[in-house]
Amino acid sequence: MESYRTSGTCSKQIIFKVHDNKLADCRFVGGCSGNLQAVSRLCIGRDIDELIAGFKDIKCRNGTSCPAQLALALREYKTAKEAPADGESER
Repeated sequence: MESYRTSGTCSKQIIFKVHDNKLADCRFVGGCSGNLQAVSRLCIGRDIDELIAGFKDIKCRNGTSCPAQLALALREYKTAKEAPADGESER
C-alpha cells in the first residue's frame, strides 16, 4: 500500500494500492467520510491516468480538493515508478 499526506483538505492522508495501472484500493483518512467512501468506491478498478486527468482540477477549498489530492498522489506514484532505480543509468 502507498501513502500520501494531503495538503489543504479536510482529509489528512490517502492510502492506496495500484495494480496494472488501475486503482486497486483507496482509503482517505479524515475528511467527509460518506463522500470519500463514495469517491473511493467509484475509483476502484479505474485506470489511474483517467483518474489523474479527471480529478486534477477539482476545487473545494484552498485551491484543491480530496479528489485533486488523489490525482497528485497518483501522479507522484507514477513518477516514482517511472524513475530509474538508484545506481541504474538511463538508456
